[in-house]
Parts: sequence; structure tokens; C-alpha cells
Amino acid sequence: MAGFQELLALTKSRITEVDTTVAQQRIAAGGVLVLDVREPDEYDQGALPDAVHIPRGHLEAQIEAKALDKDQEIVVYCAGGVRSAFAAETLQILGYTNVLSMAGGYGKWKDEGRAWRMPITLTPDQRNRYQRHLLLPEVGIEGQAKLLASKVLLLGAGGLGSPAALYLAAAGVGTLGIVDMDEVDASNLQRQILHNMDRIGDRKVDSAKKTLTGLNPDVNVVTYDTRLAAQNIMSIIDGYDVIIDGADNFPSRYLLNDASVKLGIPVVHGSIFRFEGMVSVFHPLQGPTYRDMVPEPPPAELAPSCAEAGVLGVLPGIVGSIQALEALKLLLNLGESLIGRILTIDTTEMSFRVFKLRADPANKVVWDNRDLIEIHDLDGLCAPWVGH
Repeated sequence: MAGFQELLALTKSRITEVDTTVAQQRIAAGGVLVLDVREPDEYDQGALPDAVHIPRGHLEAQIEAKALDKDQEIVVYCAGGVRSAFAAETLQILGYTNVLSMAGGYGKWKDEGRAWRMPITLTPDQRNRYQRHLLLPEVGIEGQAKLLASKVLLLGAGGLGSPAALYLAAAGVGTLGIVDMDEVDASNLQRQILHNMDRIGDRKVDSAKKTLTGLNPDVNVVTYDTRLAAQNIMSIIDGYDVIIDGADNFPSRYLLNDASVKLGIPVVHGSIFRFEGMVSVFHPLQGPTYRDMVPEPPPAELAPSCAEAGVLGVLPGIVGSIQALEALKLLLNLGESLIGRILTIDTTEMSFRVFKLRADPANKVVWDNRDLIEIHDLDGLCAPWVGH
């Protein structure tokens, strides 16, 4: 029966092993997946730049989610070159065709003065809370850390703001700002799921904060119990990465559009009416904005609010959840967003349609003209601002 040294020698005879100099040259050439198979506590003390971390014990279960191309060159390393050798053989058994084990491992790499970094880390509680995110190669620890450092502002703690805020808080967005000047009413509870019967009469921002901090103590909830207006909007929205628009009237939408264009902040717009909804992303630096979609506000009689026209209670849950999803995609630079597109939803026939939105050449409220944009209230067009 072979001992450990014989087994290691046999394994190394079946793989390709390179020294740290060759490994560095291959990595510098580009197109290489650098794979760290050490334990989490070892990885947290330092790693090669841009390394993908999968502990050796989880390699078989997790590698195919993080290395989709089995012909891509992989440089695998551990502390000293032993575990990486066994990992390289495992990868070959799994069908990976271009695997290199780095002799000497991280210890030799660091002793020779080669580049390394301190990895982004999460606490044990955060690893447990966000473990389903961490399993996604598109998110992982770095993506989750980015979410924890992100700031999203929600206009309204109502029908759209409720599901959006709940999912953003659950996802670990580190700072959530909420603007709302209303108080909880029994008629809200048919759709505004941030609130409950015990909160009737409370300020909506206070009720929202109680719910969100109870859901996730990682999240800092900043409340703005005020009417959004020209004199305060710039100071409120400045510093946020993304804004979720849950407003229920045109003056607020135009006010938000102009201020967000001036500051270059993307807005995830949502609106609902009876059984129908729509979502789009207005990014001043990358695509059309709200004024490209609706150049001029319609008369008030042609723009009834939910209080006047009604809304199916579950509809804002669908639209607000999509808004939260689009915000997360923006924060993580993930997938294809709704920039330049309008998603419409008709729940009576359960249809989802996407329409292209193009920039209006007559629209002067654009990023390139940001220094000329003046922020004004558009009072008198619709009812005072409230969330759906």
C-alpha cells in the first residue's frame, strides 16, 4: 500500500506543475483563472490578486459554477503546493484540460515579494446570511461586500417602495434611504407590506425603518420625513448610487428626473395603474431618461392616482420586486438592465412586453447639459406627492 509521499509523487507525475516564476508569467499573459484551494482562514490572511477561492474540500461541488470553460487555463495554488497538486488531478478528472499546479504555493509566492492582496472578507454571520449569494459566481464575496457598501434611495414607503425596500434590505444593501411624508392608514395595508395594523397612525418612514432593521441589522435605514421639493431634493439624493422611484404623480417624477440627471444618478422607475404596471431604468450617463419617455406632463384629469383609479394589491409587489432586481443589477454591474427599454406588465392576461426607448433629440435635460439644468417644482399639475 502506497504511503502519502508515494501518493503525492504519483499524483504529480500525472499533472503539470510549474514554479512561481512561470505561474506569474502565465497569469500576466491574461485569460487565466487563478484558483486558491486553501481553507477560508488561510485565504483571509492574503491571496493572489483576483484569485477565485474554493476550499479543496468543496472543489468538486463548486468548480463548475465558477469555471464554465473547461479549456481555460487554470493556475491552482495552496499554501505549499501539496493540496494544489491533488486539486489539479481532480480538475483533470472533471474534464478541465489546461490545469497547472503552482509549486511552493502561496508561501513561496509571498516570500519572493510577488504581488498579493488582502481579500475582501465577511463576518461568519454575514457568510451564513448571504450564503446563497456567495454561491453565485456573478456575486460572490466581492459582490456581496459591494452591496453592503452601496446606498439606494427609495422615493416612497408605499406600494412600490415596500417590496423594493424589503428585497434590497434582505439582499444586504448597506444603506437604504426612504423619503415619505405620509402616515400609515388602514387603506394602505392592502398593498403596502412594510406596515401592519399596529402601525396605523405612525409615520411611514418610522414604520418602514422598524420593519427593515428587524429584517436585517446590517442595513442602515436613513429616513426623510418630508415632501420632496426643489429646495431639498439635491441634498437628499446626493451620494446615493441608485434611486428607486415609487412616486405617484408627475411633478415628483419630473423633479426627480432633472435632479438625477444633474447628478448623474440612475433611477429605476416603476408605475402602476389598476391591473397594469411598467418598469424602466433611466441612466443619465448611459441612456434615455424620463423626459425622453414623457416629454410633457399630461393634464391632471388624465393622470388619476391609485387612490382615484384603484390598484390590484399584488401588482405593486410584482413591479416593486422588479425595481429591486434592476437596482441590484446596476449595483453589481450584472446582466442586461432595462436602460433604454420599457417593461410593461398586464396582469389580466399575464403578459410581459418590452419596448425600446430612444433619446428624444429635443430633450435638453441631459447629462451633457448638467451645468445648465435648473431644478424647479412643477406644482399644480397633480396631487401632492405620495407613494403608491
